[in-house]
Amino acid sequence: MIQFKRETCRDVEAALQREWLETNEIGGFGSSTIIGLNTRRYHGLLVAATKPPVGRFVLLSKLEETLLIDGKRFDLSANRYPGVIHPQGFRYLKQFRLDPFPVFTYDVEGIEVEKSVFMIHGENSTVIRYELKNNNRPDVPTSLRLEIRPLIAFRDYHGTTHENGGINSAVQERSGLATVTPYPGLPTLHLAHNAIELYKTGDWYRNVEYNAERERGLDFSEDLFNPFVLSFDLRSRRHASIIASTEERDAAQAVEFRQAEITRRRKAMVASPIEDSFAQSLTAASDQYLVSRGDEKTVIAGYHWFGDWGRDTMIALPGLTLPTGKYDVARSVLRTFAKHVDRGMLPNRFPDAGETPEYNTVDATLWFFEAARAYLSYTGDLEFLRDELYPIFTDIISWHVRGTRYGIKLDSSGLLASGELGVQLTWMDAKVGDWVVTPRRGKPVEIQALWYNALCIMEDLANRFGDEAARKRYRHMAAIAQWSFNQLFWNERLGCLYDVVNGGPPDPSIRPNQIFAVSLPHSLLRQDRARRVVEKVGQHLLTPFGLRTLAPSDSQYRGSYTGGPTERDGAYHQGSVWPWLLGPFITAYIKVNGGSEEARRQAQAWLSPLESHLAEAGLGHISEIFEGDAPHRPCGCIAQAWSVAEILRVYFEDVRGLRPNRRANDETPKKLESRVQEARSLLSQGKTLTR
Repeated sequence: MIQFKRETCRDVEAALQREWLETNEIGGFGSSTIIGLNTRRYHGLLVAATKPPVGRFVLLSKLEETLLIDGKRFDLSANRYPGVIHPQGFRYLKQFRLDPFPVFTYDVEGIEVEKSVFMIHGENSTVIRYELKNNNRPDVPTSLRLEIRPLIAFRDYHGTTHENGGINSAVQERSGLATVTPYPGLPTLHLAHNAIELYKTGDWYRNVEYNAERERGLDFSEDLFNPFVLSFDLRSRRHASIIASTEERDAAQAVEFRQAEITRRRKAMVASPIEDSFAQSLTAASDQYLVSRGDEKTVIAGYHWFGDWGRDTMIALPGLTLPTGKYDVARSVLRTFAKHVDRGMLPNRFPDAGETPEYNTVDATLWFFEAARAYLSYTGDLEFLRDELYPIFTDIISWHVRGTRYGIKLDSSGLLASGELGVQLTWMDAKVGDWVVTPRRGKPVEIQALWYNALCIMEDLANRFGDEAARKRYRHMAAIAQWSFNQLFWNERLGCLYDVVNGGPPDPSIRPNQIFAVSLPHSLLRQDRARRVVEKVGQHLLTPFGLRTLAPSDSQYRGSYTGGPTERDGAYHQGSVWPWLLGPFITAYIKVNGGSEEARRQAQAWLSPLESHLAEAGLGHISEIFEGDAPHRPCGCIAQAWSVAEILRVYFEDVRGLRPNRRANDETPKKLESRVQEARSLLSQGKTLTR
């Protein structure tokens, strides 16, 4: 349980840095700060996924809450308007806690009211429940009422809305249900309630400001519409319930829904094979990224603004599903993306509006192989790989050999080249207009590590399935790739790997991408070089929250992540710290140190700041990025799938040693030497390898 006392809740600056997140398993969510003051256009009590898991719209922005004690009004909510925060309900906030969902405890002149917020699993529905807990006043109020004013937005979650004459202000009333349909073509919002009275208003709340959007250089002002007021009598009934939903619900079911959600989350937490708070918190967080796409499962890359991306999904899948035994979910995710392979490529992302998938990535497809290998190592499910994935993998390799989109093609060195002008294909994909921030055309280092790893996985699968001709072919391809890589990528002067080799002078930038040549199960490097890579990355890039994307000594380094889109994208992969990279770094570190207890203790110490971070930014989650310069302010998405997944994976597998039969698949020095000899034989015709 994460909780904050009165002191933090009344410290506005501190409170606004802490945000809660509720999700519903179909891409929708609810989110705000611990004092209920929305600081983002993405904040809202009901952000519905109209085309699950995308097509998200902010329907119900928030509720304005007023407690009336013998007619005296006390506002419990908070909004930022130009130059002022009004009202200031956080002055009455005694405590905020995640238990397991957001719970706010207000103390107003001795009257204690507790509010809880949670989403119903599998529905675009949010339950808001108020309960009169204690009366510490010397007298009993003759009247105790709660007034609730819903503020609706009804717009795409990337935008803002403003006062307009096109809104339909009509409210349809039935016993215990109020319904609004403000704009044609958007969902209807139903608010089930147990209020004693409803009266219509039709007011606009103008110029609500979102400071996080102001800081991002985006539209930060919005007008919200209030269609009606609900009045609850807390003397005659100690509970007030509202269910905001795209479906018609009964407020009397609020308690039932609440208990069902508590039970579901307890079961999810019990899935952790380790009974410590860090493991259980990560396990609970992991569940919120696994969502439905049709009849199958996929992964939301991050909240608040990402959908399901191929690269993020494949990197995050092992950590989100395998250590906690969600094997059926892992299989479903692999199946989802397998259905969308086209010309040997995995989709980079599914657009927000649900259009045709985009295929502009070189690494997502290669991470697909590693995700499947990890699944097999945990489950032994050879039948699934043989019947559903192996034929697709075979076709993927063929496409990469002969060439597919964006110049992705095996070249004469046996390595994978890729790239076209103006297109970003690796995970370092920031682009502003025509400005490619981190150009990596040619042969990026991690792509070669992933390609080699994929070839070794295919060699292993071909061997298991009795496909001897394919086994030999993949073995030879891997041998040549391993030989070429060591000839072309080793930077002896710096004692590490070049970041990109592209036919001209190789790029010596010290970036974290080289760590994958060590961390992946099938490593390209012999032990001495692997150790030097880990040391170099640790020396220049390691921070308390992850790895920097560029060494601070580089003239292109940007240690601050501030300003508008251009400034922020300019720092995104030019110095910003990414927590997910700590996963492969720790895996590599423990690998080159022989899995020693001392190495594991060091790794656990490196994870400690991230454990503390769970009570900052996105509560219970790990942020997308941190600033490169100390004190490393959290930035980007407040909750990122691969951040949670890779920290969970490395904590379970490498730090705590709960690994499947994975060592058998790791590339050993003996195997590497065998491949070296084979490559020498294959290249004995005198081919010259040039950078």
